[in-house]
Amino acid sequence: MDVREVVLVFVCVFCFGIVTANAPKIIDRSGWGAKSSSKPQQSLAQNPVPYVIIHHSVTEPCNDEASCKRMVKVFQNDHMTRNHWDDIGYNFLIGGDGSVYEGRGWGKSGAHTRNYNNKSIGICVIGNYQSTLPKKEALDALKDLIAWGVSQGQINGNYKLLGHKQVAASQSPGAALYNEIKTWEHWSASP
Repeated sequence: MDVREVVLVFVCVFCFGIVTANAPKIIDRSGWGAKSSSKPQQSLAQNPVPYVIIHHSVTEPCNDEASCKRMVKVFQNDHMTRNHWDDIGYNFLIGGDGSVYEGRGWGKSGAHTRNYNNKSIGICVIGNYQSTLPKKEALDALKDLIAWGVSQGQINGNYKLLGHKQVAASQSPGAALYNEIKTWEHWSASP
């Protein structure tokens, strides 16, 4: 790249606000061994979504890819068997290994937050974050996933970031994680 190209890129980024997000490491459904949904997944009613809702799993965290894959399978089995849902409820899950595990994925209505499933992306951070924060790798993956969703047109640029407890009778995403996301730019005190 010569000097003129560098200057042009700088001008484009500076003047037009072009920002590229880091693509997170996303392990797709086949990568973690997902079962097929029992019914075709519904598309979101609003896309790009205006809400990102953060959850925690209230379980032990997972810290490597093998244990995270096992836990995501457990969540899917539980959601489909005990809750009688069509599939895992979340759009994405974040492991302590810093990987993102595709649940229902982009553009699909979740089963994570009543009255918000068809206009939000539900992201579950695996672990219990009532009194401790997720590992830095998980927090970075969460931020990268949201930024990537915005850059790919899946999340509205003016989205509201919410903790699950703001829209449901729940302690999720746990007090420590909730206090953390309250410091992030798009967190909203009211839906």
